Amino acid sequence: MAERRLGTVNQMAKLICEAVKEVLEASTGSSIRYAPTIQRIPLVSLKPDLGAFVEFTGDYNGLFCMNFSGEAALELYRRAMTFMGLPEEELARDYTSEEVVNFVGEIVNQIVGGMRRRVEAQFGLAARNSQPRAIAINQTITLLLSTLIEKPQCRRLSFRTEGNAPFYVEFGLEQTEFIPLEHPEEVDVDDLLAQFS
Repeated sequence: MAERRLGTVNQMAKLICEAVKEVLEASTGSSIRYAPTIQRIPLVSLKPDLGAFVEFTGDYNGLFCMNFSGEAALELYRRAMTFMGLPEEELARDYTSEEVVNFVGEIVNQIVGGMRRRVEAQFGLAARNSQPRAIAINQTITLLLSTLIEKPQCRRLSFRTEGNAPFYVEFGLEQTEFIPLEHPEEVDVDDLLAQFS
């Protein structure tokens, strides 16, 4: 039986899962698990307790958002700081502290960079991103971008820290499909595009 080919947005979801796991495990020295299920959602939202978002633009456009329970944000921050050798008694004890919020913003920046590098390596497409914004919030905020107004492709990915605290990625991608060319020099692009229209 032929392997079912994932659509572009779901291929991106897989690359994001890999980037989240790699960056957080390297930063914290702990294990990160992600659910084997991708959820289709209507829109991307920042959710309590702590969220960070960033827009990416270029050959492909979209919005990336990470939502952390307070427990997950604090656990990841404290693990990362102790992994770097800082004494526990000097660390923040509340997920709303500036240190934890700044840590989440920086870690999201590294994750988005990892996602972009994976997309470029696999598809030859590049994007850049703005600086992530991280905030502690107590209610859901739906995010809209002009590139995602018409038929956005949005997904939610679920993760757990080593201590089993939940956190999530929500991302939206413009209506696009990555169609690889097997041998670009031998392919008639007009014929190829006609197959998919």
